[in-house]
Amino acid sequence: MADGYLPAPPGYATLAIHSGQKPEQWSSNEVVPPISLSTTYKQLAPGKPKDFEYSRSGNPTRNVLEECLASLEGAKYGLVFSTGLGALVVLVNHLKSGDHIVSVDDVYGGTGRYLAQVAKKFGVETTHVDASNIEKFKGAIRPNTKMVWLESPTNPTLKVVDIKRIADTSHKHKDIIVVVDNTFLTSYFQRPLELGADVVMYSLTKYMNGHSDVVMGAVCTNREDINESLRFLQNSLGIVPSPFDCYLVNRGLKTLPIRMKQHMHNSLKVAHFLESHPLVHKVIHPGLQSHPQYEISRKQSSGFSGMLSFYLGSKNGKTATLEESTKFLQNLKIFALAESLGGYESLAELPSIMTHASVPPERREQLGISDSLIRLSVGLEDAEDLCNDLDSALKSTLE
Repeated sequence: MADGYLPAPPGYATLAIHSGQKPEQWSSNEVVPPISLSTTYKQLAPGKPKDFEYSRSGNPTRNVLEECLASLEGAKYGLVFSTGLGALVVLVNHLKSGDHIVSVDDVYGGTGRYLAQVAKKFGVETTHVDASNIEKFKGAIRPNTKMVWLESPTNPTLKVVDIKRIADTSHKHKDIIVVVDNTFLTSYFQRPLELGADVVMYSLTKYMNGHSDVVMGAVCTNREDINESLRFLQNSLGIVPSPFDCYLVNRGLKTLPIRMKQHMHNSLKVAHFLESHPLVHKVIHPGLQSHPQYEISRKQSSGFSGMLSFYLGSKNGKTATLEESTKFLQNLKIFALAESLGGYESLAELPSIMTHASVPPERREQLGISDSLIRLSVGLEDAEDLCNDLDSALKSTLE
């Protein structure tokens, strides 16, 4: 893997292809697991189903995906949900009114919106803190804190949090569950459960599926009590994905290791290119030595994905206006101006008015989510073509 990083998980590609996929579990020995579309199942006697009774409560295709995801995470249990935010809803429903969450400050806009505008109405309050500063994090913990919500790297300013240190600190307090949203790196590049987290969460929409054609979320854990609670909530809340979508994500996992290696290769080439460009003010990428948590990233991960952010503008300190950022994004030819990330195609977006528009303006300013901050999801195209596309758009916008 990348120099100085942790070694890649042994046998990962083999697990991605074979875990949960045993042909003998099907009557026809299908090598590719079938899509089970039935909503209901004939029972042997009243109240005595053979394996399944109703597809919301359990489905053969969904079971295959959950087993494969858990295996890739090194976890005992895996659960999937209709969206990444659905996974968040279930995790917050694990808490009760009066409980408190400590969350990273630079969190995905949809996560922040749910915590501030929905969970708060039901008596679950959240404190947002810069978790890359351990003292600030310690100061945010209250007697009623029951969950710590981490992203590492964060979205969109790509701060890296020392997961082990945060987990160790959190577990000195009673009943705090540490959750890590690992969407940006996947279990191929980062293993939060091995670093002390209780739960790892994903938007499977992104890298795990990798083809921008499915919306889904997942949670993995080694704790039986958490699994039992979340399994009950999965059924009770009904936030479950379709069997066909489960089939697609299961298929996407088969190429995940190969895709992640290429995303890493391309994003670092693009990051180095942008860092040397006179019309770029600053580049944020965990693989660059200029990143403030570069050493932490190397200590707890085995590589990095295609995600990077940069501030549009000159090296002398002048940053781009909203009009210039808009023009730059419209001038791109290969990078598509679109939200989301993690697909084979390259995407570019303006977080301040797209993915993080729901973040209050004053908080965006504190976090550095300005109108000159561009977020890229570097895809699997030829890296040279991507650099040329960025160069052309930069010059046509700012020269």
